[in-house]
Amino acid sequence: MTARIRTRGRRGQDAETAADAPAGAALPTRGLRFLLARRRVLLRLTAWSVLETGQTFLIGYGPARALDEGFLRGRADVGLVWLAVTGLGVLLGAYGTARVYAAVAALVEPLRDLLVERVVTRGVRTGDAGSLSGLTQQVEIARDTFAGLVMVSRSFVFTAAGALAGLFTLAPPLLLIVGPPLIVGMALFAATLRPLARRQETFLVADEALAGDLGTVCPGLRDITATGAEAQIAAGTGERVESELRAARALAHWGVLRVASLTIGGQLPIVLLLAAGPWLLSHGVTAGALVGALAYVTQSLLPALRNLIHGLGTSGSRLTVVLRRLAGKDTGPARPPDTGPGPADATAGHGAPHPAFSLASVTFAYGPASAPVVQDLDLTLPPGAHLAVVGPSGAGKSTLTALVAGLLAPSHGTIRVGGHPVPGPEVAAARVLIPQEAYVFSGTLTENLAYLRPGPVPGEELLAAAEAVGLAPLAERLGGFDARIDPAALSAGERQLIALTRAYLSYAPLALLDEATCHLDPGTEERAERAFAARPGGTLVVVAHRISSARRAGRVLVMDGRSTAYGSHEELMRSSGLYRDLVGSWIPAPARR
Repeated sequence: MTARIRTRGRRGQDAETAADAPAGAALPTRGLRFLLARRRVLLRLTAWSVLETGQTFLIGYGPARALDEGFLRGRADVGLVWLAVTGLGVLLGAYGTARVYAAVAALVEPLRDLLVERVVTRGVRTGDAGSLSGLTQQVEIARDTFAGLVMVSRSFVFTAAGALAGLFTLAPPLLLIVGPPLIVGMALFAATLRPLARRQETFLVADEALAGDLGTVCPGLRDITATGAEAQIAAGTGERVESELRAARALAHWGVLRVASLTIGGQLPIVLLLAAGPWLLSHGVTAGALVGALAYVTQSLLPALRNLIHGLGTSGSRLTVVLRRLAGKDTGPARPPDTGPGPADATAGHGAPHPAFSLASVTFAYGPASAPVVQDLDLTLPPGAHLAVVGPSGAGKSTLTALVAGLLAPSHGTIRVGGHPVPGPEVAAARVLIPQEAYVFSGTLTENLAYLRPGPVPGEELLAAAEAVGLAPLAERLGGFDARIDPAALSAGERQLIALTRAYLSYAPLALLDEATCHLDPGTEERAERAFAARPGGTLVVVAHRISSARRAGRVLVMDGRSTAYGSHEELMRSSGLYRDLVGSWIPAPARR
């Protein structure tokens, strides 16, 4: 029978988090400030776009004059001159369009830089699982769609202005034929923008969920296969794939209304001009003017409207949603950057503090047909405690830390960290998990150590943490904290020291060391563990691989997949045969003489 373990601890401290999520309503104001800060770019963009207006005007006006004043009167030379003027206007318009791209780039690239900085800052600070999708997809969506939005909106405005001015110049009655369906088509299109934005947001939420699921599943494929959990994992991932597919289909259905808008606003005027041709000709509209009107609609208004509907209908809704999500998901720093008490010094209200973490009847198995790795486990650990988790390979030690960290969800039971349910944003800020394979990235040593902090770390604090954990000799050998490091050039133990110091500097009061010191020598391992155990208010859980780690811990949890035992080293030596066997296997063999 599985043991139920409950420990009632002394007073301690709980984690404190601060949420500072900016309101999505501020997005238009931010966008306006962004554009006003680049007034010169906007003026340059407008100036080059004026050439396109002249090009559009001449596309209909030039052929109309060529017919009415030239070819239809037998004056081919006049007709050719007007056609030449039209061709020159097209060349000037093309020159302006080429210059437009440079101005658009001057608007787009600063926006991308701002968004990348925001996403990376949030991901590094909070470990947000959605940051991968934010950086690899959403920022690029924002960049591309903003560029497309500027291009198609600018093109439609100046093209429509040139075409409508040309229609009015040729014959005002032409506006009565072209104007009303264009307005109706635009109104119908505008009515679809809000539903499109909602469905685009649903799609992005589904995409983030799928990206987060794959980010957890893919690194553990070997373990999933080894434990027979393929069906369970495939079912969960398949549901997220289906959710994204449903969201994509719902988004695509609104394309029907976009087609209707284009048909009414861009193609119906062509039919109306042809149908009303006799009436127009009988009311003073010349044949050249009618041909010019058809040129305006087919060569200018229809392509510009098509680009606007397909561009703004997709790009505009995507840009609104993505910017709102990228701006609105920032959860602020894990704690205010002041000199007051940190998260490890905060208490939950005026009563007794919450436990560091608690498990209530927790059961977990890697597959429906697999035996539970953790079964019916109750465990309450007070703040400031030092727990060692021991057991044979496959007993569920790493699974336990993953459950507490929120990387795995229990089949049954509940888990809380600092009084908050797991998983949750408060939990992500209250715990730090250091796995056996330490993560170190190319950059300076300071950048690696400050990875989990919301702002710059003072040099004195870096030095104190390095001295406490045992990193100082390595830091000196690498050339100081500003030295750039190559992860491939570091040993496994050196990478573990960097990851341990990074976790030590974090504000998370609960540290979970999943064999995070296995590549260190016993002396360095002891120094690191004692440093974590001595953090004020900090709670330490160590998956031990040496007997010395278990002896240093105040309490020891023995796991073997079928039963558990809990107590001090001395108590377990008397009561647990498995623990005695583990201790015996850990005793080093006598040195040979």
